Amino acid sequence: MTGIIILAAGSSSRLGSPKQSLNYQGQTLLQRAVQTALDSDAEIVAVILGANAEILQNTIIDQPVYVFLNPDWGEGMASSIRCGISELQRAAPHLTSAILMLCDQPYADTSLINQLIQNASPNKIVASAYNGTVGAPALFDSSFFPQLLSLTGHEGAKRILLDHPDDVISIPFPLGAIDIDTIDDYDRLNN
Repeated sequence: MTGIIILAAGSSSRLGSPKQSLNYQGQTLLQRAVQTALDSDAEIVAVILGANAEILQNTIIDQPVYVFLNPDWGEGMASSIRCGISELQRAAPHLTSAILMLCDQPYADTSLINQLIQNASPNKIVASAYNGTVGAPALFDSSFFPQLLSLTGHEGAKRILLDHPDDVISIPFPLGAIDIDTIDDYDRLNN
């Protein structure tokens, strides 16, 4: 069973307002990520909220997803990954893999998510490849859950990808380099 964890707990400090609420093609970035995940072959979808949780939760309240609040969101992305893995394991004890997905990658689509799932293999990571590196969205076999649960601070799962290059299957995703961190990024997206 594959689950998707949408990491959406950050405060968007560089942007100055919640990037999860930015509109793109008629939906917020969070709504787009949720729809992409729900349309994929994954069996369960979880959204991790933190900063602005109440506002953001109201935008997806009608969606069949688990919403988990990360009380430690201020620590950084690692706390949201830990929250997502532990809560998803509780909700789905037979979970065999989890995809970490960001809501600020507007070009991450269902086709990409399904490619990650289709290439899943025991003891492997399937990651998106862009800008000469690998990153999110990325699928982690459950054998990597202990490492994900041990992440701390602002570090995401990138270190695990770099520490296990022989265990990473990469899926080309050139548009993965485009994410929304600043108002300039958002302006470029809409032009």
